[in-house]
Amino acid sequence: MPEDAADERGWRRFGPESIERAMLLALSAEFGVTLRPRSIDLGDGTRLEIEGADDGFGLLIQMVGNQGTFRSLHRNKVMADMFKLSWLRSAMFPSGRAVLCVSETVAQVFTPSGWTTRAARDMGIEVWIFSEGGLAPLSQ
Repeated sequence: MPEDAADERGWRRFGPESIERAMLLALSAEFGVTLRPRSIDLGDGTRLEIEGADDGFGLLIQMVGNQGTFRSLHRNKVMADMFKLSWLRSAMFPSGRAVLCVSETVAQVFTPSGWTTRAARDMGIEVWIFSEGGLAPLSQ
């Protein structure tokens, strides 16, 4: 299989023009590691998909790249991804770094007085905001 085809298979559901791929590439550059979608075998026949991780699972990444009008389903995805990151780190990769990357639209979930902002901080989940191809950490 040609190298380009093998690399493309590693992207799974994130096409070349997707915001998720752009987010993962920006995070890769920011952290200096190659991040790709990963499938994790939990050892009991259960499999888990994570939207991004490095080869050693030192970085665990979930992304919410929705754009346009903010809706409650965006908040629900944020909460589900925070739970997933927290559980995966505590159950499988306790020394892992949990990162949630969100679009500007979704960043509305993280207001200064919002409980999701506090929950992310208390659970040790870093929140990064992706905007116009760039990244910035959420000011918590």
